[in-house]
Amino acid sequence: MALLRFAGTVGFWTLASRILGFVRDILIARFLGTTGVVEAFVVAFRFPNFFRRLVAEGAFTAAFVPMFSKKLEVEGRAKALRFADETMALLVTILFVFTILAEIFMPQLMVVIAPGFVGRPEIFDTAVLFTRITFPYLLCMALVALLSGVLNSIFKFAAAAAAPILLNIILITGLVFARRYFETPAHLLSWGVVVAGVGQFVWLAIACRREGVALRFPWPRLSPELKRLLRIMVPGAIGAGVMQINLLIGTMIATLLPQGALPMLYFADRVYQLPLGLIGIAIGTALLPDLSRRLAKDGVAAMAVFNRAIELAMFFTLPAAIALMVVPEPIVSVLFERGKFDADAASGTALALAAFSIGLPAYVLNRVLIPGFFARHDTKTPVLYAGISVAANIALSLLLIWPLGHVGIALATAISAWLNVALLYRGLHRQGHLVLDAGIKRRLPRSVLASLLMGGTLFGLALALEPWFADRLPLKIAGLGALVLAGLAVYFAGAFVLRAVTLGELKGAMRRGGQAKPEDIPPES
Repeated sequence: MALLRFAGTVGFWTLASRILGFVRDILIARFLGTTGVVEAFVVAFRFPNFFRRLVAEGAFTAAFVPMFSKKLEVEGRAKALRFADETMALLVTILFVFTILAEIFMPQLMVVIAPGFVGRPEIFDTAVLFTRITFPYLLCMALVALLSGVLNSIFKFAAAAAAPILLNIILITGLVFARRYFETPAHLLSWGVVVAGVGQFVWLAIACRREGVALRFPWPRLSPELKRLLRIMVPGAIGAGVMQINLLIGTMIATLLPQGALPMLYFADRVYQLPLGLIGIAIGTALLPDLSRRLAKDGVAAMAVFNRAIELAMFFTLPAAIALMVVPEPIVSVLFERGKFDADAASGTALALAAFSIGLPAYVLNRVLIPGFFARHDTKTPVLYAGISVAANIALSLLLIWPLGHVGIALATAISAWLNVALLYRGLHRQGHLVLDAGIKRRLPRSVLASLLMGGTLFGLALALEPWFADRLPLKIAGLGALVLAGLAVYFAGAFVLRAVTLGELKGAMRRGGQAKPEDIPPES
């Protein structure tokens, strides 16, 4: 079906971005380690990114794409682009004022977002400086989100999916060639974030022009359509951004722990973001405009698309989650353990990664289930569920940090993510918007079994390769490569033998374009 092809496009460019992101984080770990100025940069990078993902990408995309897609489908290209022009003017105006206020009151905000820094004046002041430098990134990302939404709505996914690559290229280039010209590598990274934001906006503006989309900047006005957009966005910021809210809460609590806890959580987060980006973001990005259009025409086809999206997400996510839970230490050691990032930092990061990974299928399912509400312009229901999840996350984090330290924060994030998914599924099912069909009921348990077989294989192989992981880096890399290849071979062999999927269906889905139909549901086997 077309959804898999579109998701594949997003996934390919996301893979390229995440690989470069790993290179970036490897350099950050090497040059900065897990204590000192790196803690200030983690907060400075996460705070504007929180608002970017919550507002500029999460809530805005969830509200804008269905409205723009519907206008494009029903009222035509000219009226849809006029709506995009007006949206851009209002969004930029609001976020410009917000950015100015944040710059002025950053010391007061830092007391809230990093309370543990208050007793460490040098780190506190550095975090304020870095966050003031990076915060305009939010404004750039608002424009990037709008242009990405327009391109995604006309099923042009490549340019928007490739845009984050610029951030990683700029930061990597700076760390390799220009770090000596700055007070610390973290100072360079902070300035690099802003430069990358401008670069991403220019990149997408060029991509839009190539597609014949030339957006203008009219005088901001609050039209009835924009009022409706804001009514959807405000609760949507909470509903779609529950994971980001939980991560920010984890960051706030982690600043109260001993030095090193916050960067360990950051690096663990970066590792599991790879499968989340490749699968959850790819499918979620492709699903929202597709689902929005189909709902206006054929509810049966929309249900078929929804079921296939969940099935596809779990087919690729379950083995990733099991692998990250079973062999986190070799992964972290190969990626980060060098320079200022020592064995203790690797061990602590690996434990956090294993805990985060328990929730990986839930993080992906959240991305897949949320469009089921937003495509119907329902943002209130996810807000209620998000509130319950966030409250659970706060309570669990405060409860678990005492026996588990920073690992307790990661575990609380995972548990609250599963709670949110359970509520989302229950809400969609009760409203009749999501009924699991025979295909997914048959195939999902088989994917679980194939993943468990792979996990057992990885566990045994990791024990056998322990001498490799205690040796020099080339042998560590070879050992990790062996684990990856063995895991892929065992999982896909198990999936084909158990008929969780067939090779013909995968090839057919990649070739098939156009409309998803009810007959896309795989037959009983």
